Amino acid sequence: MSKFTIYPAIDMRGGKCVRLLQGDYDKETVYGDSPFEMAKAFAEKGASWIHMVDLDGAKAGKPVNQEYVIRAAKELDANIQIGGGIRTPEDVAAYLEAGVARVILGSAAISDPDFVQSMLNEYGGEKIAIGIDARDGYVATHGWLETSEVRAEELGKELAEAGAETFIMTDISRDGMMSGPNVEAIASLGRATEKQVIASGGVSSMADLQELSQYSSKGISGAIIGKALYTDKIDLSQALAEVER
Repeated sequence: MSKFTIYPAIDMRGGKCVRLLQGDYDKETVYGDSPFEMAKAFAEKGASWIHMVDLDGAKAGKPVNQEYVIRAAKELDANIQIGGGIRTPEDVAAYLEAGVARVILGSAAISDPDFVQSMLNEYGGEKIAIGIDARDGYVATHGWLETSEVRAEELGKELAEAGAETFIMTDISRDGMMSGPNVEAIASLGRATEKQVIASGGVSSMADLQELSQYSSKGISGAIIGKALYTDKIDLSQALAEVER
């Protein structure tokens, strides 16, 4: 069985840890005052990766909460991946040079494919992950405010050919709803790309993690867990131990 990785998630807005419901900026819950302290707590529980999202950055189109990300990358014994507002070669370089393990490019995959291609050429598929956020199978962009006419599998295939190795698939309808992940859509992206796909959105129980990990040999390489950790539906230490088994 291929390795399955758990990515505890930290969504940052206004320098705090928050969760949005289905990406809606008006439906926010604050779960902590310090993204760095939250990341530290996750690392201390044994997380080897931490998934950070700059929600302000996604809206502004440029990094806003990068200080917390860079501090976590420098001080914690965990790999950090960051998404949100990364739109220029300078943004990517600043994060990677500061020790961030992986930068996630999302909306740019649709709005600026040349940029994504050049970053894949420069840093390779290990350092650059592609975030595909889908609504009813179609790719959503710009902080989920717009839905494109591109199907998730089509975009995934194109980017895999361009050198992408890691995809993060979010089903917006499931995000923050605690309704379970859309396993079929995630597995379908894995089949289309023949690359690693990290599941995001809707993971709300150990059963969800077990179901996803069944597909680890078919391309689902991990799961991002957000709200379920903050509401104690999933215990991180227990989940990490379970996956190790």
